[in-house]
Amino acid sequence: MNCPWCEFSGRPRELHAHLGASHPETVSFEGTGSRRRYSVTCPYCDAGYQQAIKPGLDDPEFLEEYCQEVRLVAFDMLVNHILVEHEEDVGQRQTSEVGTADATTGSTPGSQAHRR
Repeated sequence: MNCPWCEFSGRPRELHAHLGASHPETVSFEGTGSRRRYSVTCPYCDAGYQQAIKPGLDDPEFLEEYCQEVRLVAFDMLVNHILVEHEEDVGQRQTSEVGTADATTGSTPGSQAHRR
């Protein structure tokens, strides 16, 4: 899967970690007090995703302490969206990382169909 913001390429999990480490600014935090939320925008179609930050609604220091984890949740949503909606843009067919059957042959990576 190709990163939509730079030259990085890797599996979905690797992209997820890369986004958190290299592009944290693409997740924004809005609101104050009990009305805080995070948001992320798809770079391919500009679809915006936002969600309330519920666990720390009453804790003013929650976001400071857990902002990296909240960003990773946002990037999880983004990677899943990109895999489903923008398969042609990511440079990889939509498959899981290990053990997924090939759609054309029905075999999994590393397996061989034996015929007698």
